Amino acid sequence: MSVKKLFWDEPYLTKTSANVKNVDAQKVTLDQTIIYAFSGGQQSDSGKIGEYEVLEAKKEGLEIVYTLPEHHTIQTGQEVQITIDWEKRYRIMKLHFAAEIILELMYQNYNHPEKIGANITSEKARIDFYWNGNISETFQVVEKKANEMIQADLEIESEFEHEKNQRRYWEIKGFGKVPCGGTHIRRTSEIGAIKLKRNNIGGGKERIEIYLV
Repeated sequence: MSVKKLFWDEPYLTKTSANVKNVDAQKVTLDQTIIYAFSGGQQSDSGKIGEYEVLEAKKEGLEIVYTLPEHHTIQTGQEVQITIDWEKRYRIMKLHFAAEIILELMYQNYNHPEKIGANITSEKARIDFYWNGNISETFQVVEKKANEMIQADLEIESEFEHEKNQRRYWEIKGFGKVPCGGTHIRRTSEIGAIKLKRNNIGGGKERIEIYLV
């Protein structure tokens, strides 16, 4: 049975307990977790299992494998406390959903341009497109519409599309329903104001960088 991913249904939970399913040297698996592992361009959480910093969180199928320091003493069957760096998680959640809004606005207003990459950290989010010209020409429209959506304090639903395969989606009524397995805020107003920046990455590729103001 795969790990229960509490970060989906309880993304604001910063501390919980879990049982250790397996220990293989530095690699540890748990029966449930709040520590998100890198996926879909979203950066992993920083956190601790017991007193030990998680060095790496890695998805393996429906499982998450955590790497702990070499001389940890965690054992199979042990109950442990798990904590996350909440400040980092919350910034990632806000930047992640800001990027989701910008991407959907680009799709809706500019004939669904081809996305070729994305990355979300606690510092900024970015979305890369194949794009002919200067993508900043879209900013007057998409930045304005995004900030209007943020100020409108819209509800964000996040649910399973297929629970067995752990496929999830987010939805804002009247705006979009999008497959996504990241961690999501509950309302758009949590993002606060955003600012966009253009980065030309060459070869007919343009990047939109997103920052919290």
